[in-house]
Amino acid sequence: MINMVEENIDEVEETPVETFEVNYACLRCGTAVSNTELSRLPEIKCICGFRVFTKVRPPVVKTVKAI
Repeated sequence: MINMVEENIDEVEETPVETFEVNYACLRCGTAVSNTELSRLPEIKCICGFRVFTKVRPPVVKTVKAI
């Protein structure tokens, strides 16, 4: 029984997890920080000490047709 379980573990393939680079900016000082840099820190905090971030969006404006 144990051998069957070990064989099943070897057959499972790991799918790579896609990570998207998202940039944030501190609301107080405007320092740009990526999500990977924020995940390395023990707490979400800017270098100035402020804890509120906004998501930096590209300047492209999308227009959607109304139905």
